[in-house]
Amino acid sequence: MRKTSLTVLVLALGVFGIITTEMGMVGVLPQVSTELGVTPSTAGWLVGVFALVIAVSGPFTTLLASGIDRKKVLAAAIAVFAVSNAVYALTTQYEVMLAFRIVPALFHPVFFAVALATAARLVPAKDATRATTTVFAGVTVGFAFGVPLTSYLAEHLSLASAFWFGALVNLIAFLGILRFVPPMPVGRGQRVSYGAQLSVLKRPRMWLTITSVVLVFAAMFSVYGYFAEYLGQVTHMDGTWVSAMLMAFGIVMILGNFAFGSLLRRGLVRTVVAYPVLCLLVYVLLYAAGPMFAAMVPAVLIWGAVHSGGLIVSQSWLGLDASDAPEFGNSLFISFSNLGITVGTAVGGWVLAEHGARQLPWAGAGFAIAALVVMALRLRLGKGLGRGRERRVAEGEAEPSELASAREGRA
Repeated sequence: MRKTSLTVLVLALGVFGIITTEMGMVGVLPQVSTELGVTPSTAGWLVGVFALVIAVSGPFTTLLASGIDRKKVLAAAIAVFAVSNAVYALTTQYEVMLAFRIVPALFHPVFFAVALATAARLVPAKDATRATTTVFAGVTVGFAFGVPLTSYLAEHLSLASAFWFGALVNLIAFLGILRFVPPMPVGRGQRVSYGAQLSVLKRPRMWLTITSVVLVFAAMFSVYGYFAEYLGQVTHMDGTWVSAMLMAFGIVMILGNFAFGSLLRRGLVRTVVAYPVLCLLVYVLLYAAGPMFAAMVPAVLIWGAVHSGGLIVSQSWLGLDASDAPEFGNSLFISFSNLGITVGTAVGGWVLAEHGARQLPWAGAGFAIAALVVMALRLRLGKGLGRGRERRVAEGEAEPSELASAREGRA
C-alpha cells in the first residue's frame, strides 16, 4: 500500500511538472520577450501554440497510446518535458523555443489520460476517486507554486534558472516513474475499441458542450495568459509583486477548487451556468480596479477563486455527455480546453497589441457571454437533463457513483 501511495504521488509530481512547464511560461513572458528580442504578443504564442498542439493532437495521440504499456508511455512523456525545459534554458533563439513548445505538447494529453487511468488501476475500486483526485491535485499545486516560483526565479536569478527548475522537477518525476510504477501492459480485454470511443462525437449536444468548454477556457486565458503584462502595465506592479500575486492567485485556486466541487455536488447545471456569469463580473471588477494598486490585490484573490472553477466545472459539464467513454471524454476535454486557451491567448494578444493591456478584461467578458449563450442552447437542445441520470446529476440528486462517472477522467 505504501508503494502504491508513492506511485500516486509520483504521478501527481509529473502532473505538477507538466503544468509548471505549460503555464510557467505565463509568468516569464516579459523576460522571454526581452531576452529573445520579440514583442509581448509574439512571446504569447509560446503559450498559445502549446495549447493549440494539444487541441489538435490530443484525442488522436491518446487513442494511439491506448495499447502501449502505461509505464513506458508515462516515462517517455515526462522525459520529453525534462529535455524541453533544458532546451528553453539553453537557447537564445525564439524559433528553437517555439519548436520545443510543440514537441512536449504532443505528449501532454497522453500523460494526463494515462496517469489518471494508472492511478485508478493501482488501487481498490473504492479508492479510485481518491487516487485520481490526488493526481489531479498536481494541476492546482502547479498553478499555486510551480508558476509563481518559475516567475520568481526568472525575476531574481535568471530566466534560465526558471527553466532549469522545470527540467529538475520533470527529471525527478521521470526517475520516480522508473522506480515506482510497475510495468502495465494493456491486455486485449481492457482496450475499448476506437469506434466505441469515437461514437460519442455523433451526438449533436456533445458539440455544443465542447463549444462551451472552448469558450469558457478562452474567457479564462484571454486575460490570465497576460497576467504579468496586466499587473505590470496597468497596475504598475514590479516583478516581485507580480510573483507574489501569481502565488496568491494559485493558493486561492486550491481553495476555490474545493468550493466549486461542493457547489457542483449540490447542483451541477446551476453551477455550470453560473460560472460564465461569475467570470463576467470578475472581469468588470478587474477593469475597474486595474489602475488602483490597493484595490487590485483583493481583486486578484477574487479572480483566482473564480478562475479555479473553470477546470472542474467544464470537465463535469463535458462528463455528462461522455460518461460511456470517460477516458476518451477526458482526452476531448484536454484537447478542446487547450483550443480555448489558444483562442483566448490569440485574442488577448491581439487586444494587447492593438488596444493595450487596459482593455484585456473585455476580451474575457466577451467570451464569457458567448459561453453562457452556448450553454443555454445546449440545455434547450438536450432537455436530456430532465431525464434519468442526467437529471439526477444536474439537480444534485445523483448517487456518488453517478457523480464519479460524470466527472471521471478529470484533467
